[in-house]
Amino acid sequence: MRPEEPRRRVPRPAGPRRGRPAEGRSGGPPRRPAARRPARLRLGRHRARLRFLSVGLTLVLLVFVIRLLQVQAVDAGHYAQQANVNRYVTVPIAAERGTVTDRAGRELATTVDAYDITADPFLFTEEQSEVSDAPAQAAALLAPILGADPEALTRSLTDPPAPRYVVLARQQTPQVWRQIQDLRRALAQKAKDGEGANVLAGVYAEPRAKRVYPNRELAAGVLGFVTSDGRGGGGLEAQLDKELAGKDGKITYAQSAGRRVPTAGAEEQPATPGTSVELTIDRDIQWAAQQAVSEQVRKSKADRGYVIVQDVATGEVLAMANAPGYDPGDLTRASSTSLGNAALQDAFEPGSTAKLMTMAAVLEEGKAVPETKVIVPNRLGRAGRAFADDHDHPTYHLTLTGVLAKSSNIGTILAAERLGDRQREANRVLHRYLRAFGVGKKTGLGFPGETSGILAKPDDWNASQQYTIPFGQGVSVNALQATSVYSTIAGGGVRIAPTLVKGTTGPDGRYTPAPEPKRNRVVSEETATTLSRMLEAVVHDEQGTGKVAAIPGYRVAGKTGTSNRVDPQTGRYRGYTASFAGFAPADNPRVTVYCAVQNPKRGSYYGSSVCGPVFHKVMTFALKSLRAAPTGGKPAGLPTTFEPGE
Repeated sequence: MRPEEPRRRVPRPAGPRRGRPAEGRSGGPPRRPAARRPARLRLGRHRARLRFLSVGLTLVLLVFVIRLLQVQAVDAGHYAQQANVNRYVTVPIAAERGTVTDRAGRELATTVDAYDITADPFLFTEEQSEVSDAPAQAAALLAPILGADPEALTRSLTDPPAPRYVVLARQQTPQVWRQIQDLRRALAQKAKDGEGANVLAGVYAEPRAKRVYPNRELAAGVLGFVTSDGRGGGGLEAQLDKELAGKDGKITYAQSAGRRVPTAGAEEQPATPGTSVELTIDRDIQWAAQQAVSEQVRKSKADRGYVIVQDVATGEVLAMANAPGYDPGDLTRASSTSLGNAALQDAFEPGSTAKLMTMAAVLEEGKAVPETKVIVPNRLGRAGRAFADDHDHPTYHLTLTGVLAKSSNIGTILAAERLGDRQREANRVLHRYLRAFGVGKKTGLGFPGETSGILAKPDDWNASQQYTIPFGQGVSVNALQATSVYSTIAGGGVRIAPTLVKGTTGPDGRYTPAPEPKRNRVVSEETATTLSRMLEAVVHDEQGTGKVAAIPGYRVAGKTGTSNRVDPQTGRYRGYTASFAGFAPADNPRVTVYCAVQNPKRGSYYGSSVCGPVFHKVMTFALKSLRAAPTGGKPAGLPTTFEPGE
């Protein structure tokens, strides 16, 4: 047998030995390094990170919750108010002013469509308009259209009385508002195209009716006028302003970018229209009176004049005309002297037209009759002075009717002295009658600025007054007071308080007549009838001073007046007051007419020459307008003179 061969060793793969580098072995090729296994990733601690994130989110949410509580709970009212200020606008709704008509329903004062141009100053701030000088730019654009001062408009927009509302111009026509609208649209289009800002975005218009007077100057003194802010500034417009104006409403609505938000709703308080007023004035008679007195004032170059026409049976004033007048719809052309109602506001000495009251006292007291004889010298010495008539004359032999017909001052003094055994007693009796006729107290109209006239107490009459007051000097009246004296005699001795308002129509359409005027008897019907016949002699007798007032077909009772005039500037006598008063038909009185012209400077200054023609024109027109039947009879024909020795 073969002996066993030794075992062959199988070499191991080359590699480093433990504790030796592979390259350290000698005599053999270098070994390839073994591939490394990838490093094992380890995750951080996630619980800590989640806690940090949770805490951060909690803090953020807590801030939001706190802020939300502050806005919605703690400061909710403040923020709600601020939001409303920025979003909601409250504007007034103008009430329509009541119409004023004459007794036949014809308009004397009414309203037409107009606009108040307003603005929201908040929208002109730099923050809202994005323009630093938006108020100035807007003012420059609006001033030519509104006819306003650019600086004043700028101030209104910069420092307004209210933060969200200011009136730039009142009672502008629809054409003016259309101009502003066209300009706004043009600016809005440019702003849309990036060519600037719309500086008129905060300009609006509110409907505000404008007061107009269709007849212009007609009855302006009675009607008065309305100021630019819609309030009555004079006359009945001021006296009845509360009734005529009504009550303004208001509306609160949401707006955005200067425009109303239609879907946001609105809170509205409607306006209450004003009450309409029907006057006693007759438009046609008013026109005739105004034309006649205006023509005479121009012709005689007088300071002013007035005519009043009154219905005898009712006391209603049918006309109250002043000259010069003014247009209440255009006060820019009115002078300060023509504003107001001089027929009620002027106090003047009436002169001889007041002699009727003296004669009424003498007849009512039974101290004389129309045929009583009065010897009238050329001069009468009383109180250290010599009284005279308006002209030198021989001794007149007049009846009491003749004294009135010739308008003798001396004869009137002699008649007045019959009222008492002593002059003081006579003064007191005459004063009582003057007061009963309405002298020295207001007429009852309640008209703004109306004068009561001047009538001193009888014990205060000086030595001269106790002789001048009987013939109308030293006592003052207004024109309506003087008219009422003659209406009292025409009405049978009963004084009816004058009225200007016939009735009113409220917002509900219900008509309410004016209260019945007060009536008081001044003299008996017999005395009134006698005085009417005596006044006829003034117009129809050859001795009368008022023949120019005669109207064919009618019996006319009237009286002339010429008095020294007190200059309101100096308080001294300068110039004259010419007047004429009367009624017709004398036997069945329908209407009283009174005319007075102050300080005529051209031609005659006598009442018969200046106011007689005015009376004739106005009375003739009034009788025809009222369809008064012609008298058909002859005047009473009371004697005016007597022969010496009779």
